[in-house]
Amino acid sequence: MMLGSTPGWPAVLADGPVVLRPYKRSDGRAWSEVRIANQKWLAPWESAPPGPWSEMNSTRAYGYVYQDMRRAARKGESMPFAVLYEDRLVGHLNLGNIVRRAFSSAYAGYWVDHRAAGRGVIPTALALAVDHAFGPGGLHRIEVNIRPENHPSRRVVEKLGFREEAYHQRYMHIDGTWRDHLGYALTSEEIAAEGGLMARWRRVRA
Repeated sequence: MMLGSTPGWPAVLADGPVVLRPYKRSDGRAWSEVRIANQKWLAPWESAPPGPWSEMNSTRAYGYVYQDMRRAARKGESMPFAVLYEDRLVGHLNLGNIVRRAFSSAYAGYWVDHRAAGRGVIPTALALAVDHAFGPGGLHRIEVNIRPENHPSRRVVEKLGFREEAYHQRYMHIDGTWRDHLGYALTSEEIAAEGGLMARWRRVRA
């Protein structure tokens, strides 16, 4: 899948059984199965269009999602990765809202199949993506915004050493109302001396 000359994209990133790669058109069935199986796990935390979860996450819906991701990646606005664990699609990680030049920043968002949670999949995926963003991706800063109640997601960034730097009141409309979020961030200088975020994560896990 060729998406033009966007810095760092497309790319395949891997560490052991964790692999990040661009989505394929053929991922629809696996994506839909994972999404539908994780409604209770994911729905409370996501900003989603109105409609039944099964319809919004069907193989047909994936066709629209895939085209949107492909379009944004081609424009250089995002780097959307399918997250695989032991060759099975178990999650998603996106570096979105990419702004270049003086800002050189992106927002990271992610989710994981509850059946693969607790195995270090998403911390590894995020570390891989951040190192890629700060290297071939040409970015300087990655931000992550998380609802205060979402403790599993907060643990991901806290394990990796992201700074908590902001409290955003009524930041995003999720699950029927405007929700507060905590803002975390990391810049390339903060991990350069450690050899990158994956190197930091390996030391934390050890």
